Amino acid sequence: MLAVLEAYHELIRQEQNTPRETPPGGREGGNDRRLRAVGPETGQLLNILARSLKAPTILELGTSFGYSGIWLADAARASGGRVITMELHAYKAEYAKEMAAKANLADYIDFRIGDAVSMIADLETIDFVLLDLWKDLYVPCLEAFYPKLNAGAIIVADNMLRPGDDHIAHYGRTVRAKPGITSVLLPVGAGIEVSRFQPD
Repeated sequence: MLAVLEAYHELIRQEQNTPRETPPGGREGGNDRRLRAVGPETGQLLNILARSLKAPTILELGTSFGYSGIWLADAARASGGRVITMELHAYKAEYAKEMAAKANLADYIDFRIGDAVSMIADLETIDFVLLDLWKDLYVPCLEAFYPKLNAGAIIVADNMLRPGDDHIAHYGRTVRAKPGITSVLLPVGAGIEVSRFQPD
């Protein structure tokens, strides 16, 4: 696992030194090669939080190229849980699947390809959620998975400080208004909103 993480970290360092560009064809074009990874600090915190749960069903929204999935799958292996990760583009999921196999974590991840909001409807209950897909989908995804949260479930939303756009602000207000949710914004990585669901 450590060798796989280091390979990702090298890619992250390279990406940090190249200018950001809109991928050819836009976000739906299937040519986006940027990792957009959460980074080591956020990855470690995800791992710690997910490990705190017993046999959790972990939902990752936005597989991308699989970096955060490695941290989550390691937590699933340690806690007797499993990861369901959702990605719009098959080429990204395939890369993530290859890296998970190299890390000996493939058995703990269920890769699903398609529209996240639609696929969430097929799930039963959820104990942990990582939101790290296109920001305008944060609230639609929240509305889809919120009724499926088990008591004590944890939600982590990335990019809350950077880019911190209107969609992010809308998510922050919406999640905090949900019954049973307590939430805190942490200056880790690009900023994460960590929320916990505990119904009355």
